[in-house]
Amino acid sequence: MVCRENLANGKSQKLVARELGGTDYISLNLYRLRSGARLKPCEMPAEKVIRFVLSLQAKE
Repeated sequence: MVCRENLANGKSQKLVARELGGTDYISLNLYRLRSGARLKPCEMPAEKVIRFVLSLQAKE
């Protein structure tokens, strides 16, 4: 299950994902700043979050 929430008029996004039938968990905040996007993983390595996000595919 993946949930994405827009915050601050779209300047920030929060993503939370839980593994169906398992215990794995992803949580991140993405801030869109004038200087560029900043990824802030929540209590996990950035590499884990990046791998997960890159593997996401939208359901049609």
